Formats: sequence, structure tokens, C-alpha cells
Amino acid sequence: MVEEEVHSIVDEIQYNYTQEEEPPAPIFQRVHINRDREEGHTWLWNDYFGENPTYTPAMFRRRFRMNKPLFERIVSTIENGVPYFRQRGNGTGRLGLSALQKCSAAIRMMAYGMRWMNIYY
Repeated sequence: MVEEEVHSIVDEIQYNYTQEEEPPAPIFQRVHINRDREEGHTWLWNDYFGENPTYTPAMFRRRFRMNKPLFERIVSTIENGVPYFRQRGNGTGRLGLSALQKCSAAIRMMAYGMRWMNIYY
């Protein structure tokens, strides 16, 4: 009886030492792709809303299918009323897209009836 118990313990120990352990699953880190969100906001502001904009009001109207004051009013109203359109930071502390970038993309999609990929690519 004792011999059988000792024999089973020895067998279990041998089995545990002879079996290969499965290596743990590798930990993958996500790749960071710098999309220059902050710079994109600056370009958008300088191109359309700065003191000396690159594009004229007529070009703005043609691209967004509305005049600039109406667009600014829409952006302000949406930013204050819809949480999605507010600029937030992500888990790493980087700021996301600004309300101006999100609204301009949404309005251009509605104006042209296109998917987002067709607008930026």
C-alpha cells in the first residue's frame, strides 16, 4: 500500500519533469502610426479660418456647400451638444481629432455623399 503510493508519487514527479511546458503566448505591442492629428487641425484652420486663409470664401462654399459663418455655427453647436464631437485624449494622453476636423469630415461626406475613405485617400 505504501509502496504503491510512493510509486504513484514518483511516477507523477517523473511525468511532470519529462513533459515539455508550453511556452506562454507572446505579448504583442500595438504599432503606433503617427497621423499628425494636431498638425491636421492647424492646416485646416490656416487653410480656411485663419487671418489670411489659403482658400477664398467662394472656394470654401464650393467645397462645403455652405458659407463659412454657417459652418462655424454648426461646428460650435455640435461640439457643445454631442460628446462624440469634442476633442478628447486617448489612453496614452495624445489628443484625438478636433471638433473642427470631425465636423468638416462629416459635413463633406454629407455634401458629396461619399464614404470617408474617398474623401481622404
